[in-house]
Amino acid sequence: MAGRGGAQSMRGGLMAQRLMLRRVLSISPQKLSVPPVSILSKVSVAPCYPRSLIPRTQVTVPASIRTFSTTPVWRTTFNVQDESDFQDRVVNSQMPVVVDFHAQWCGPCKILGPRLEKMVAKQQGKVLMAKVDIDDHTDLAIEYEVSAVPTVLAMKNGDVVDKFVGIKDEDQLEAFLKKLIGA
Repeated sequence: MAGRGGAQSMRGGLMAQRLMLRRVLSISPQKLSVPPVSILSKVSVAPCYPRSLIPRTQVTVPASIRTFSTTPVWRTTFNVQDESDFQDRVVNSQMPVVVDFHAQWCGPCKILGPRLEKMVAKQQGKVLMAKVDIDDHTDLAIEYEVSAVPTVLAMKNGDVVDKFVGIKDEDQLEAFLKKLIGA
């Protein structure tokens, strides 16, 4: 008996969908008009028609509506992809770079990483941050003598000028970055 009620309920739902579809399809393109912009922000689902069937009308968009841009934003933090990427973006960088050697399985790395990113962002583009996963880039970890994680290097003009291992609080990180920047 319970199965019959479920089947009837499903048929009722399908019938409601069909009726709605008929109503939507019966609207002629001539009856459509472009709604005011204030209504557009509240509409979540609208029927789609070929552009050739919709009458063209001039719509002015208020300045208060936010715009969307596809221009890439310069990021101060990036993940190192391979050795050549490290060479290009870290060693050859004109800006000072903080290199965070970390691992996915490292608990302290999960604490330090976001804290360090936040402090680098506060420097407003005066320093970059490269993140190097030691499991993916073992050769870089060996080359820079990383024996424990998290290890953070401060690099300027391709040279390591400072280094620390372990977690630091925000004041210590700020002092570390100020020393690197020279401020």
